[in-house]
Amino acid sequence: MNLKRIWIMIKARNREFFRDRAAFGWNFLFPFLIIAGFSVVFGGKEYSAYKIGVFPVDSEKPAPAALTIPESLKANKYIEFIGFKTEKEGLDRLKHHKVDFLLKNDSPEHAYWVNQTSPKGYFLEHLFNGGIALSQTPAMGKKGEVNGREIRYIDWLFPGILGMNMMFSALWGVGYVVVRYRKTGVLKRLKATPLSAFEYLTAQMVSRLFLLMFTLTVVWIGCDLIFHFHVEGSYLDLLIVFFMGSLSLTALGLILASRGTSEEFTSGILNFLTWPMMFLSEVWFSIEGSPQWVKKTADIFPLTHMLSAVRKIMNDGATLMDVHTEIEVMALMALVFLAIGASLFSWNS
Repeated sequence: MNLKRIWIMIKARNREFFRDRAAFGWNFLFPFLIIAGFSVVFGGKEYSAYKIGVFPVDSEKPAPAALTIPESLKANKYIEFIGFKTEKEGLDRLKHHKVDFLLKNDSPEHAYWVNQTSPKGYFLEHLFNGGIALSQTPAMGKKGEVNGREIRYIDWLFPGILGMNMMFSALWGVGYVVVRYRKTGVLKRLKATPLSAFEYLTAQMVSRLFLLMFTLTVVWIGCDLIFHFHVEGSYLDLLIVFFMGSLSLTALGLILASRGTSEEFTSGILNFLTWPMMFLSEVWFSIEGSPQWVKKTADIFPLTHMLSAVRKIMNDGATLMDVHTEIEVMALMALVFLAIGASLFSWNS
């Protein structure tokens, strides 16, 4: 192994990345835009989780106090009321899931409509009928409160967005790029040099790891200056976990890069991997309560273990010892992926 040749390839790949201004800028702008969008929608202390249509109402955004409906709905801070002038207009919105529930204003018989295929409608129906029953037969339950620092949705989401950005950058930046090199004949030219396959793959992996960690640092600092994320644990522990996650994802990208010759086929394989990983690895939402086989499937993805460890450190103050299982799994995945990628790699198309 010649370190000088590896270093030359690392510099060449990094220069190629930084010179592509569009791709370079998008790597920073994309996660920031997603975080900004979700902070606007979910970042406040109160947001509308449910939408109830009310008719006949002249205003599109009626004040709850002006409506003649059960007090149990008026007092709910997570319900947004949308006014319709006619029943037909309200039913059309309900049918297309633009509202979750429909009420007739000032109705002595408490008339309502619900879409039977809507989970939110099912919940609101029970809340509505329960509120009427309580108003007729008052009852009180014993309320308990959860103590401790409140974790905002944006705090839970932020690691997922960073992980998703790293996943796309690792798999597309290694797998897709090397396949393009093979198709355009660049790898054939490199084969004629003293550079070995091991040195080339090492340079690709080190270059991508540097770019991933550089992008992560810049995006984290930029977002933190605006949204003020709170980290319970150690920043050093977070950095180590992100590095291990980057290593395992980059190694997975090397498997795709080892033999692929068609950019179209490689693109399809990448989408086949990234989309299930994005949804099952809890980037956007938790899969708690899902069937056991869904959770087992999620465990085969390195992104799942990286996000689990990052959220434990960031939101719960866990240490490296607390997340050693996730780190060990990511290290094992990286070794297996690297071994497979190195053994399958070919210079030729």
